Amino acid sequence: MKAAVLREVRTPLQIEDVQINKPGPREVLIRTVAAGVCHSDLHFIEGSYPHPLPAVLGHESAGIVEQVGSDVRTVKPGDHVITCLSAFCGHCEFCLTGHMSLCVSPDTKRDPKDEPRLMQNGAPMPQYLNLSSFAEQMLIHEHACVAINKEMPLDRAALIGCSVMTGVGAVIHTSNVRPGETVAVIGCGGVGLSAINGAAIAGAGRIIAIDMHPGKENFAKAFGATDFINASETDPVKAVIELTKGGVHHSFEAIGLGKTAEQAFNMLRRGGTANVIGMIPVGQTVTLMGAAFLGEKRIQGSLMGSNHFPVDMPRLVDFYLQGKLKLDDMISRRLKLEQINEAFDEMKKGGIARSVVMFDA
Repeated sequence: MKAAVLREVRTPLQIEDVQINKPGPREVLIRTVAAGVCHSDLHFIEGSYPHPLPAVLGHESAGIVEQVGSDVRTVKPGDHVITCLSAFCGHCEFCLTGHMSLCVSPDTKRDPKDEPRLMQNGAPMPQYLNLSSFAEQMLIHEHACVAINKEMPLDRAALIGCSVMTGVGAVIHTSNVRPGETVAVIGCGGVGLSAINGAAIAGAGRIIAIDMHPGKENFAKAFGATDFINASETDPVKAVIELTKGGVHHSFEAIGLGKTAEQAFNMLRRGGTANVIGMIPVGQTVTLMGAAFLGEKRIQGSLMGSNHFPVDMPRLVDFYLQGKLKLDDMISRRLKLEQINEAFDEMKKGGIARSVVMFDA
C-alpha cells in the first residue's frame, strides 16, 4: 500500500510502499477514505515530540472496514468508521474509572514477539499513535475505532477523529462548561474552532475567539464566537478582562505554547479554569503567579477531549447531521496523498483551518 513516511525530522514526508499485516483476533483492517492533516503531526515532523523512525504518520481519519479478527464484536466488514488515537483496553484502572482517553495499556498493541502490523522491506515499522492513517489502509485494535451512520460524509467524519473530539470534548467533558458561562479560546485552527463550536452547543453565554490572524474572525463567528480579538494588535489578556469585566469562567489554549498557556490562565475570573489543549513542546515551561491560586483559579490539561469516543463520536455525527456541528466550513482543502507536504506548508502559514487527504480522489 502507499503511505506517507517520515524518515528524518524536519524533512518532507516520502510516499513509499509499506506492507500491512492481516487482522489478529481483536484487530480491524480499514480502507482509509479520508485523513485530516493535524498540527500534532507537524510537532513530530519538526521534532518537538520524539517518535521512532521511520514511521507512517497520520491520526485523524475515517474509512470503511474491510476485514475483522475472530474476536472482534464492535464493528463488521462494510461499516463506516471513525478512528481514535486514544485506543482503550477496557479493563485497566483508567478505563474502569471512566477515563478511557488516559489508557496506555499495551493490550491494544501487538506483542513484541508477534509480527508487526506494519513492515517495509522486511523490517518492522512502529505504528504512530495507534493508527498511522496517512496510508491506504490501517490495521488497528477494535477499540481504536467506532462505527457511525453511513449518511455521514467520511471527509467530515475524519475531523471528528481528532480536532473535533479534542475541542468539543475539552469544553463538555474536561471543563464542563455550563449554559450562560463565559469562554475564551486561544487559537482558531481546527481544534480551536471545535472548542468554539462545542461552547456554543453547551450554551455558553459569551465566546471570545483569539488569534493572530484577523482573517480567522469570520471563521470563528461562523462556528459560534460572539467576539474576536486580534492578538497581533492588542494584549489578549487585557482585552478579555475588559470585555467580561473581570475574566472568563473557562479558557482553552489550542495552540501549544507556554506563553499562550500563561495567557489562558491570566484571563480567568476568580474560580475560573484554564484548559491546555495544545501540545506544548517538550522542555517548554509555563510560569504562573502563585498568588493567583488564592482566587481558586485552576489550570489543567486535556487529552483528546477526555473522551468516551465510542459514545461521543456517533453523537457528534448526529450533531453534524442535525446542523449543530459546523464541519463543512472547516475543510479548507481536499488533496491527494502525494500533495501532503503542501498541506503542512500551508499549515505553517496559519491561514487555513484544515486540509484533508482523500484516498479515493
